Amino acid sequence: MQAAVVNALGQTPQYQEFPEPAAGEGEVLIRMKAAGLHPIVKALAAGSHYASGGELPMVPGVDGVGMLEDGSRVYVTFARKPWGTMSERTVAPRVRLLRLPDGVDDLQAAAIANPGMSAWLSLKERAGVLPGETVLVLGATGVAGQLALQAARLLGAKRVIAAGRNVDAIAREDVDRIVALGDPEDKVREAFTEEAMGGIDVVIDYLWGRPTELMLEGLAKAFKPSATRSTRLVEVGESAGKTITLPGATLRSIDLRLMGSGFGSVSLEGVLAAIPALFELAAKGALRVDVEPMALADVATAWSRVEKGRRIVFTI
Repeated sequence: MQAAVVNALGQTPQYQEFPEPAAGEGEVLIRMKAAGLHPIVKALAAGSHYASGGELPMVPGVDGVGMLEDGSRVYVTFARKPWGTMSERTVAPRVRLLRLPDGVDDLQAAAIANPGMSAWLSLKERAGVLPGETVLVLGATGVAGQLALQAARLLGAKRVIAAGRNVDAIAREDVDRIVALGDPEDKVREAFTEEAMGGIDVVIDYLWGRPTELMLEGLAKAFKPSATRSTRLVEVGESAGKTITLPGATLRSIDLRLMGSGFGSVSLEGVLAAIPALFELAAKGALRVDVEPMALADVATAWSRVEKGRRIVFTI
């Protein structure tokens, strides 16, 4: 069969022949129709993700939409290695497959599940956002960040702050304040300070690195001994840096609860339980993703593309 194939970690996948999978006990063979090019897919193929490794060559792709022999559409995840979802056929445990509602097409389903899980679990399960709270999304210009803005409103956030470089992408969303991270650092820090004066209950952070440092500096600068307000910071991604410098004085001047969201910090059962809710919200139009469809045969060309508010979905 034809598939995108990673022949060596860090190399661009090539569209080439790959051995057909065969279903084992408890598994089912799936004819793939669509698979999203998510950041985690690139990280796994590059060997930079904590879950990277395993047999090579391999087929990338952590999820997607496929069809069973009876014609039913299913959301596919946990395909058996080395078969991922960016291939004509893959194999996965039958119990992990989810039937798709009619109101969600293949492209939307393949695009929304992975970043949607990130946004929904970070806000609902990890941060526990409550109606009336203020939510700041660091890295709001990417697909996951945009979904986090939408999910924050759905969960009842009264004030939503979006921080990112592509302010045009953020402007399309329902937000109360935009912090342009491309501005000089002093201006960015001051913008965070202004918001912190009114209180920030939850920060969903897809960036880490320097933007997170500036945000924390802004929180510390807004320190008021008589008006302590807790802030829950959920670290989800590290597209701006793998580490931060965190002065002890910052932790002494703000009531900060720091946690992560991802496999390991969220149970597998918790991750899977969130997916049907995402598809139902997408079917109602409450969650949306801009999709850029591309043929799987063009994987080598698409692989290095920078995401600009649209998720590339390979059609197969």
